[in-house]
Amino acid sequence: MSDPNTSVLFVCLGNICRSPLGEGIFAALAKERGLADDFHVDSAGTAAYHTGDPPDSRSVAVAAAHSVRLTGYARQVTPRDFEHFDVIVAMDRSNRRSLQRLRQRLERGQGGLADIVLMRDYDPGAHDPDVPDPYYGGQDGFERVYRILERACGGLLDELAGPGRD
Repeated sequence: MSDPNTSVLFVCLGNICRSPLGEGIFAALAKERGLADDFHVDSAGTAAYHTGDPPDSRSVAVAAAHSVRLTGYARQVTPRDFEHFDVIVAMDRSNRRSLQRLRQRLERGQGGLADIVLMRDYDPGAHDPDVPDPYYGGQDGFERVYRILERACGGLLDELAGPGRD
């Protein structure tokens, strides 16, 4: 069973493509299972390239095609996120390394920081540990990323919610 208000932060590089999709898909799946009140979900980026920007229009379009709504604006991960969130979900190994470096600096003399996990660790169909970045490709890449994230978010939700919760 999930703890009340388990908090999950989805992280990619710029917080305009993959992590907003992860946030939206996870929230939609939790709502479908009657677990929306059990989770606080957000997204961020390891870089500040797009701070203040809405999600990429292609992410918004693919989400809308699956009845998932993306809200919010890009922001960069902050040290406070490691204290505020229970789980930080990295979209790829590069972002996980960036998060781990930041977490190591924060750990000096401080415990109780968020766990960092890879998104595709929860994807039963994963052949690659990374969720590919669709930014420089076409709409088909966004659809592929959507399908990957849908599987992986389902697996993550299963893990966090525990058995018998759906």
